[in-house]
Amino acid sequence: MSVVYTIGYETTDISRFVKTLKAVGIKRLADVRAVAVSRKAGFSKKGLAAHLEENGIEYSHFVALGDPKPGRDAARAGDFKLFRTIYGKQFRTSEAQEDLQKLLNFVRVEPTCLLCFERNPRECHRNIVANRVVKETGYTLCDLYAEDPDRYVRNAKDMPRYHPCESVSTA
Repeated sequence: MSVVYTIGYETTDISRFVKTLKAVGIKRLADVRAVAVSRKAGFSKKGLAAHLEENGIEYSHFVALGDPKPGRDAARAGDFKLFRTIYGKQFRTSEAQEDLQKLLNFVRVEPTCLLCFERNPRECHRNIVANRVVKETGYTLCDLYAEDPDRYVRNAKDMPRYHPCESVSTA
């Protein structure tokens, strides 16, 4: 069985972030932010894509799968019920469903990680997207945390694999 990964960059820097992806063997990053701009150095679309390309990771932005501003505002305020309602409406749009189909094709090719800002996937719409990917593909879900990329090297034998026969590459 294959796996789809998720990651947030809230509590890390670009160096540890990329090292985490490489340690797990990620080959593709699916950016599911509505707006791929960040105040954190290296995480805006062009800079992120360049860092990833330098490290052999393909970048793709799935704009319509992003959380609209009112949803982001609700999540920041801690109103997760409202956040889920707002994102649910967005997720059902034809544009989001088109991007979901593109994402499903994207994750079926190589080890892929879904990206958004929040560290905690339960407080982020990427969890909703990832769970739908899991439902559609039968893959398992693995949430990554990029503060300590070496943990994935130390625990490589316990990490889920994209394909069970593959080994995890070290960064």
